[in-house]
Amino acid sequence: MNKLLIAVVSAVSLGVFVQGSAGADAASPPSFTDFSLASTPPSPAGTVCPGSALCYNGAAEPAINVAPDGRFFAASEKGLGNGTLAWTSADNGMHYASTPSPNDLSTGSDSTGAEAGVEPGGGDTDVAVATARNAVGNYNAYVASLTLANVDVSTSKDNGGTWSLNPATGLPIDDRPWIAATGAAKVCISYLTAPGILLPNVGLHVQCSNDAGATFPQVADAYDTSPVGLAASQGGSRTGNLVFDPKTPSYMYTVFAYENVEDAANPNAFLHNVGIAVSGDGGLTWHDHAVRTNPDVTAKYDNQFVNVAVDNGGNVYVAYSDNSSVSYQFSTNHGQTFSAPIKVSQGTDTAVMPWLAAGDSGKIDLVYYQAGGYAGNPETAGGTVPWRVVMAQSLNATAHHTFSYSTVNPVVHHGGVCEGGALCTGNRDLFDDFGVKASPTTGLASIVYSDDQYQSDAEHQPDPNCTASGSDTSSCDHTNAASQLNGTGIYAVKKK
Repeated sequence: MNKLLIAVVSAVSLGVFVQGSAGADAASPPSFTDFSLASTPPSPAGTVCPGSALCYNGAAEPAINVAPDGRFFAASEKGLGNGTLAWTSADNGMHYASTPSPNDLSTGSDSTGAEAGVEPGGGDTDVAVATARNAVGNYNAYVASLTLANVDVSTSKDNGGTWSLNPATGLPIDDRPWIAATGAAKVCISYLTAPGILLPNVGLHVQCSNDAGATFPQVADAYDTSPVGLAASQGGSRTGNLVFDPKTPSYMYTVFAYENVEDAANPNAFLHNVGIAVSGDGGLTWHDHAVRTNPDVTAKYDNQFVNVAVDNGGNVYVAYSDNSSVSYQFSTNHGQTFSAPIKVSQGTDTAVMPWLAAGDSGKIDLVYYQAGGYAGNPETAGGTVPWRVVMAQSLNATAHHTFSYSTVNPVVHHGGVCEGGALCTGNRDLFDDFGVKASPTTGLASIVYSDDQYQSDAEHQPDPNCTASGSDTSSCDHTNAASQLNGTGIYAVKKK
């Protein structure tokens, strides 16, 4: 197996799979606690969950990130124009306290009276955290959110106590923002722009701030003039997240699914390739490379979303779903070339919406939604098909790629799962993605995910709009957190 990996890591994969497996090198599966998070309002900022009767919310499609000291920040969407919910955990994910809404026009307070409900953003949320402390000793937290006309970035310098709100983008027709941060005050966003009079091709723009999100003067297009970049801008693409390299922060990465330019005339062609855009100069210039090219034009990798993470050794990981299984590939040379695809999800059960957390060199957590006992199109899954959150962990992801597997929680949804974004015609209760990060101080993971099941216990309070008959409908949609209680982590535990 090692000889095979040596052979394929020097060239871009053309579709050969290496099977990931459980084995002696895999960690023992951990256990998790999971609970619902509080909405602000109606609950006041600072509501701690679990532990309060106000621990319910109506948000979905959450994101998560973590500071070097182990403080987690999470956010979730209430929908365009309805603002964003946010939470923070100071005890390694065992409890999350609600913060004021990051995009409240009253700048960090809960709107009431005439201001109530006046919140921009609320769509396509993402979260980033600084890697160095600010002047008052905290790590800045950032929340990006989409409005109909702009991307907003909210900054908290006091662990979520207050937020400042800044419109960030100046280019028209933007969509699906992602955000990443490094140092004490550098933060960047990426987003797609659609073709128009001023923009003849699709652009993947990366815009950076060096003043903690107050201004974003640096703008670049991550699609270059290489065959990969031209294919993505002219043939069609769907972008994934944005990350900095923790080992060499001048390096940045963002990923995308794309189709070839010549596919345009073929109605049966989908986004059957995976690419990566790499910047070695902090986002000023970008170069595009293929991660996976598949000659089968009916293959489809834009299944919400291609995902990238970088470990402390500088190894780059890219995960994606083909609407059947979840796979990843890795690079040891800053994204220039990648290993063959390695299938992670087990058996024939359908697995979608992968998200990666990378820790020490070679160590990753990979989460996804998995359908129990169902192999087929997720959109047409029968009403009794159960979906659960699964975490696969590898402590040797660039070598033997063995995994341990944990079913994180009870069922989060039954039936079809639509992944077509705003164009979905089926059930979209799980929306488009969810997230995982691991605490650098303990190595243990915290996951935020969407759930549409009626639950009523000490850890899950039902929303007043959700009744037992509302399970598997949008009336019960909410965001939960699941945190790892024990087992092996992906960071070495730091001695105090």
